[in-house]
Amino acid sequence: MTLARRTETFPSLFDKIFNGDLMDWGMSNFSSPNSTLPAVNVRETNDDYIIELAAPGMRKDDFKIHFQNNVLSISSEKQDEKNEKENNFTRREFSYSSFQRSFTVPHQNVDSDKINASYSDGILHVKLPKREELKPKPAKEIKIS
Repeated sequence: MTLARRTETFPSLFDKIFNGDLMDWGMSNFSSPNSTLPAVNVRETNDDYIIELAAPGMRKDDFKIHFQNNVLSISSEKQDEKNEKENNFTRREFSYSSFQRSFTVPHQNVDSDKINASYSDGILHVKLPKREELKPKPAKEIKIS
């Protein structure tokens, strides 16, 4: 009798349980089911840097925004707890989500006292005004004497 070596094409069930990815069958290019990182648009105008962060279902109180040493940090922590009681059992579910995004602003370009933010229709809008001396100035006509 000859023993044949068996090679697995799928990860073993024990590997999946101990690695914590029970439902991941070769989908390593996708994020974990419960992880989220909001999509961000960043653009620059003549007067401002504008950041738009997609975060539907949140409230403006869920966000924390900090600006220090030319780094803008946007973070959120949200915790929910649901309780259902029915006859002889109680079902409790906890959910916790958080994220942090940081953006480095060009050295000394932003007037940090005038940074403002608003949240509407699931989008967090952060406006970082440029310092006055860095804004483009219109062409000035010089008279010849």
